[in-house]
Amino acid sequence: MNKEEKKKIKINIVELIAKTEKEIIELEKNTEPISPENSIGRISRMDAINNKSVMEAALRTKKRKLGNLKHALTKIGSSDFGLCTVCKNPIQTARLIYLPESSRCIRCADR
Repeated sequence: MNKEEKKKIKINIVELIAKTEKEIIELEKNTEPISPENSIGRISRMDAINNKSVMEAALRTKKRKLGNLKHALTKIGSSDFGLCTVCKNPIQTARLIYLPESSRCIRCADR
């Protein structure tokens, strides 16, 4: 991987981190406790609780992605960035542009 490709990936990571942080803030707002004082019907309350559970799962996923992106950003300058952690072969540049937090090549990720 050349310097220009790494620079493009780094810019992409920084943009994705900013986007993910904004998404996390929105999801945190949507996962606030549902007040029992709200005068909504039983079905509506059940629906709100279900939606809250879905939002909490999405929030966990986004936080995990944010951590992986920040880790990728710290590793981008190292010589082993872009190498599969399993087989040690280079990860395809297109994969790193699309999923910069990838630590495995497509073949190892499928296993």
